[in-house]
Amino acid sequence: MHDDRQLIEERLRRALRERLRPAIYGAAVPLDIEVWHAPGEPVSPAEALAQTYEKAEIGLPWGPAWGTAWFKFSGQVPAEWAGREIEAVIDLGFSGGPGFSAEGLVHTTSGKPLKGLHPRQTYAPLSILGPDGTAASAGDTVEFYVEAAANPEIPLDNADAKTDIGAGLGDHPIYQLTRADLAIFNAEVWDLILDLEALDGLQRELSIQEPRRKEILRALSRSLDALDYEDVAGTAADARAQLTDVLSRPAHASAHQLSAVGHAHIDSAWLWPLRETRRKVARTVSNVATLAEEYPELVFAFSQAQQHAWVKENYPEVWERLKKAVAEGTIVPVGGMWVESDTNLPGSEALARQFVHGKRFFLDEYGIDTQEVWLPDSFGYTAALPQLVKLSGSKWFLTQKISWNKENKFPHHTFWWEGLDGTRVFTHFPPIDTYNSDLSGRELAHAQRNFAENGAATRSLVPFGYGDGGGGPTREFVATARRVKDLESSPKVTIESPTDFFSAAEDEYSEHAPVWSGELYLEIHRATYTSQAKTKQGNRRTEHLLREAELWSAAAVVAGKLDTYPYEDLDRLWKVALLHQFHDILPGSSISWVHREAEATYARVAEELNAIIATAQQALAGSGDEQIVFNAAPHGRNGVAGLGAGVAAVEGQDVTVENGVVDNGLIRVTIDERGLITSLYDVEAGREVIAPGAVGNLLQLHVDTPNHWDAWDVDSFYKNNVRDVTEVDSVDFSVAGGVATVVVKRSFNRSTVTQTLRIRPGAKRVDIETEMDWHETEKFLKAAYPVDVHADRSASETQFGHIFRPTHQNTSWDAAKFEIAAHRWVHVGEPGYGVAVVNDSTYGHDINRTAREDGGTTTTIRTSLIRAPRFPDPKTDQGVHTVNHALVVGAGIPEAIEEGYRINLPERVVSGAGVVDPIVAVDNGNVIVEAVKLADDQSGDVIVRLYESSGGRSRATVTPSFAAASVTEVDLLERGLAERELKDNGVGFELRPFQILTLRFTRS
Repeated sequence: MHDDRQLIEERLRRALRERLRPAIYGAAVPLDIEVWHAPGEPVSPAEALAQTYEKAEIGLPWGPAWGTAWFKFSGQVPAEWAGREIEAVIDLGFSGGPGFSAEGLVHTTSGKPLKGLHPRQTYAPLSILGPDGTAASAGDTVEFYVEAAANPEIPLDNADAKTDIGAGLGDHPIYQLTRADLAIFNAEVWDLILDLEALDGLQRELSIQEPRRKEILRALSRSLDALDYEDVAGTAADARAQLTDVLSRPAHASAHQLSAVGHAHIDSAWLWPLRETRRKVARTVSNVATLAEEYPELVFAFSQAQQHAWVKENYPEVWERLKKAVAEGTIVPVGGMWVESDTNLPGSEALARQFVHGKRFFLDEYGIDTQEVWLPDSFGYTAALPQLVKLSGSKWFLTQKISWNKENKFPHHTFWWEGLDGTRVFTHFPPIDTYNSDLSGRELAHAQRNFAENGAATRSLVPFGYGDGGGGPTREFVATARRVKDLESSPKVTIESPTDFFSAAEDEYSEHAPVWSGELYLEIHRATYTSQAKTKQGNRRTEHLLREAELWSAAAVVAGKLDTYPYEDLDRLWKVALLHQFHDILPGSSISWVHREAEATYARVAEELNAIIATAQQALAGSGDEQIVFNAAPHGRNGVAGLGAGVAAVEGQDVTVENGVVDNGLIRVTIDERGLITSLYDVEAGREVIAPGAVGNLLQLHVDTPNHWDAWDVDSFYKNNVRDVTEVDSVDFSVAGGVATVVVKRSFNRSTVTQTLRIRPGAKRVDIETEMDWHETEKFLKAAYPVDVHADRSASETQFGHIFRPTHQNTSWDAAKFEIAAHRWVHVGEPGYGVAVVNDSTYGHDINRTAREDGGTTTTIRTSLIRAPRFPDPKTDQGVHTVNHALVVGAGIPEAIEEGYRINLPERVVSGAGVVDPIVAVDNGNVIVEAVKLADDQSGDVIVRLYESSGGRSRATVTPSFAAASVTEVDLLERGLAERELKDNGVGFELRPFQILTLRFTRS
């Protein structure tokens, strides 16, 4: 037989494009159109429906970017259409893909939301267009409204794209209404298209020689032969009949089994502001609820408790539909987190609270204790997660993002992930390599071929539906799933819940699954550790203010100095903080609107929390003129106990300054005329810290032009173009209050940097405050600290512990970690000596080593200070920023931990009467108190969360300052796990390395 494969394939493509898709709708009648253009931000349906509407027609320009137009459509269904499937077809002028173009939400005449509209879902069935969302019939008059959102299309491959109002999108309309009809829906044509597409997609993935491919080609050819282009609707059934045989053949017994889960990844903010996400969620949930009425087998995974909460708060009718769908199992809450947060950057307690607030919402509202952690799109995954997953009461983890790795292909798809404390969680990476699958033949075949566990396991999961900007599954996707449920040469596709998938996968494979230990480092998007400095600074400050607010409020209430604990305020403020840890907000990868709004929000939150802290501290301090110093850190300092307050006493000899040398008896720092540290001598250890021939606190400016994803990426070649910023405007030395201060001012390009170095009595560190007036474009500024330490690995603080990463590039996996994330500190050391760099608001670092001619090793720690990407915010980080670091010498990891808390929890001074005892005391410095609060159930019990910080086993006793009646070990949601014994009003325990322990004290 001659090879006519290409001929048939091209014939099919043209037939679909020019003959079949245009025939989905037959006879049509236009709808009458009226419009009201909302003058500003979105309004409620009640307000919109009360406005005066103007007559309009097809071709109407509408919607300045981010604007809203309300359309009123009305018309009569022709009586002669009785017995036909009829739909309203609305095209708002859609341009881009779903979630990245105009969007609409259909409402009844009473304002009840019914169904979303987007470029792949432009219809509303007659079954919902009657009064109050009931069915309409032929001969009836229909009338409905559409809230149309003019969300601008922002091309992801254009760094010069205008991204929000502040970037100059203007007031001109950006869309045109192009269709508003009642039309007959030719279901047989629609089914034929899906038959053809499913078979064509399948045959293209088979080898040319495979008989199955040739059989499908012949069937496709016969189907097209049976089609009359002058009567497509009338001959579609005949064309479908030619495909019955090839569509009905069952899959091979050994075919891969795909669990298909409806999905709509909805970024809580990204190329749109938070307020638009609220509407995206309502549109998507309405779509899913409507679709499930036609396709009862649909299962839709809906993560992010915050998005459920938005529906409850803003769309009561949609909320009722959502609750009903959850009860029926159509919509399945997943994830157990408040948002799909970043996991590299949130602090320890914040990441724990993501689970607390997320899981509690699902429990309170639906009675569902979610078991799977659902994070398909975050930018790498901390090694602390497995323990937090388990302590939240969950047991499974899913992500897809690691498939984006640039340098190394991750070796597993189903495996046990082992965290830094040894906890393991059963984990799955969908081998389909997308969380927005269309169930195409190409994607299904890729999932089957790509599955790393082939031969040992048989199951994987595929999330299907339009996502990122929402939208979710369409009827085409669910109908396709029906066609490939059991189809020869295709994987078997079953729509089912994530729980069904994980249960079956774990039963099949858990005993033999491989283990991956440590963080899941994403080999892309490394610049998210640095972009949008003010967002990151706001997050870090908010996390520590929340710690203080809970600590001092709990202490004041327990001491009888304060009547009420601010439960509701703290709950609300925590949720604001958690929302802003979403994986496109905290990482700095959203449009300007999002980040400017976040900056203002953080300022308001800080004001509220500072007021809560001040009230509690004043109550604890009492009346008096004594200067009482409050220390919220877990370690004592200057004579004040950790978690307590008292009169500070600074010890250490006077600091002297002479000829550029600053000496406090512990360290001797030499600063040259350029303002650079040429020597940092550790007097106590008798060794020089700065590497020979190098200088410390050296600012280095890089050209930063990643190949893709400006705000997200820094590519390794950025290091090839570096400029040492050594020019100086002035260097001034002074001593005041026993503290030596060196102020260094520099100017370069369009920016200025003022650094204030401080050496204090009794401190083995140099404190460095850096104020940057930054006006660069596509530049990356770092501060370098080359130290004379032979270190083959660095330690970085992560949630509830620290992780080690190589300073060498022995393997491609090592080399890929050329930029790393750390929280409050990084540390390098050799046996007997170490150096730490601590910070108050930065996350990105790079640490590497070089060999010197003298045989020694220079290990250079560089902190990433600020970037200047162009997309998606062309004004990223322009303006003034102040960050603080400290170079700590002679430091082991315990000292790094202590200094990290110190710089992030500055002392507060309150006039009062005297000492405030710590609410709890711990007798082992390796056991860190991370949170003290009153129990969420408002019982008055005291919650204390601790962790082992050294990476070794530690024994400790926790003793509260109040009389305790009992103590219970609890999980993150404060549910009982085990009773603990009280002895002398304290509780003793042993912790494994990096173990988290939460204790609940009931007061006597």
